[in-house]
Amino acid sequence: MRLVILDRDGVINRDSDAFIKSAAEWVPLPGSIEAISRLTGGGFEVAVASNQSGLGRGLFSRRDLHAMHRKLRRAVAAEGGTIGRIVCCPHAPDAGCDCRKPAPGLLRRLSRLYDTSLAGVPVIGDSLRDLQAAIAVGARPILVLTGKGKQTRAAVASQGLQVEVFPDLAAAASHLLVEADQKG
Repeated sequence: MRLVILDRDGVINRDSDAFIKSAAEWVPLPGSIEAISRLTGGGFEVAVASNQSGLGRGLFSRRDLHAMHRKLRRAVAAEGGTIGRIVCCPHAPDAGCDCRKPAPGLLRRLSRLYDTSLAGVPVIGDSLRDLQAAIAVGARPILVLTGKGKQTRAAVASQGLQVEVFPDLAAAASHLLVEADQKG
């Protein structure tokens, strides 16, 4: 199994400083749904790991979150792809949990659910905390410049982190697919 793990807000869909609180507010970024479909068509299992502190802050309900994820799954299915597991941290930033990225809890949960090591598994995100979580589990951190990605690139450079950078999920997916074809 070839696994790839995506952050949600800012990678798959538009992000908002006011939080994405409903399915109506959940709007995919151009090319992201097609990119997920191409990844699954190319033999990748696509999972999502997302901080959703809006739950812990009381900004939306679990029902709202499930509606957003149904919309995501339906959009991907309409393009012929699939989303595997979706794991979320529902806690507010001050909760002290081990699942809120940059803590590695969400990624470790996916490792257990898929019964696989995350060594070298691509983890695609737009924030420093996505990349730090990937590094913590030995995964392959990939930064996209959508969402908060452009601001994150400066932080990555200042910390000397070694990450691959792509303009968006579509470009990252194309790279992973070419790489997989070359490996056979």
